[in-house]
Amino acid sequence: MKKTLTFGLIATMAFALTACTDSDATPTDDQTDGELRQVRVAALPITETAALWGGIEAGIFAERGIEVEVLPAQGGAQAIPALINGDIDFAIGQPFGPFRADLQDLGVVLIGNYASSYAEGDDINAVVASAASGITRPAELAGRRVAVNSLGAAGDVTIMAAVEQDGGDPTTIEFVEVAFPDVPAQLEAGNIEAAWVPEPFVTQLRERGDAVVVEPYQAVIPGLATLTTITLADSLESDAELIADFSAAMQETLEWAQDPANEADVRQAIKDNLELPEAVADSVRLPEFGWELDRASLEALATLAGEYGVLDEQPDFDRLIQQQ
Repeated sequence: MKKTLTFGLIATMAFALTACTDSDATPTDDQTDGELRQVRVAALPITETAALWGGIEAGIFAERGIEVEVLPAQGGAQAIPALINGDIDFAIGQPFGPFRADLQDLGVVLIGNYASSYAEGDDINAVVASAASGITRPAELAGRRVAVNSLGAAGDVTIMAAVEQDGGDPTTIEFVEVAFPDVPAQLEAGNIEAAWVPEPFVTQLRERGDAVVVEPYQAVIPGLATLTTITLADSLESDAELIADFSAAMQETLEWAQDPANEADVRQAIKDNLELPEAVADSVRLPEFGWELDRASLEALATLAGEYGVLDEQPDFDRLIQQQ
């Protein structure tokens, strides 16, 4: 990869203590005894987080005696220091942060999945190029400035693989770190020529005339996890009851969000927590929500990262994956 630039938030992240908090769903007296246990969860401010927001609003966590505060993160890697420092209890993010944390033996584990891409059809993330760039296919991303939200993660790894599959030279891509909400302005200003984004940005950019170039997850590892649930290995013993209750609530929440009968409530959570036009919130592609981790696809991603020099060695998956 060519030399990278950075826009917006990078490795050290401050959490806004009042942002995106959805803790009004209070249990009735027969739902739980005593005070609710306070839990902080770092999550990206994107449409996928609607499952978590919606599950909180539906009272799923409160039924297990848990009050969740959702704090905005840029990516899983940026949440790791806050997790280790005890500023948060859980994080929802890409698996590369845990991959690297495991290589440093920092005691970070994956306890569940959260959301996955689609194996076929329209996917939930894509590389979108500005109309001015003239980019129409993956190979044409070679030698261009392409944004990802976190450098050295699933976005740039799968993009490099997709470019190589299409006959381009992935080593010439100039990856730039840009937070998802900043992508539209950076594309319009010409500071970047393409960007890897999830919903709702795929829909927003397409509607303004930018071009979808490739859906890299689907092109490289169909059905790959987009987001996973992360905590500390020490917590599995020291807070075993909380981990079990939180995991059960997460599993129920993701099943609830995946149920078509609850789609209207999931989309309402998007409207309540993100500043989006109502039409966009009603039409964005939602991911495949689910709690079970797909170890094979995560191992395939790590292997690919090794081939492109993003990881120096492979994580210890027996230690890293602790499905709850």
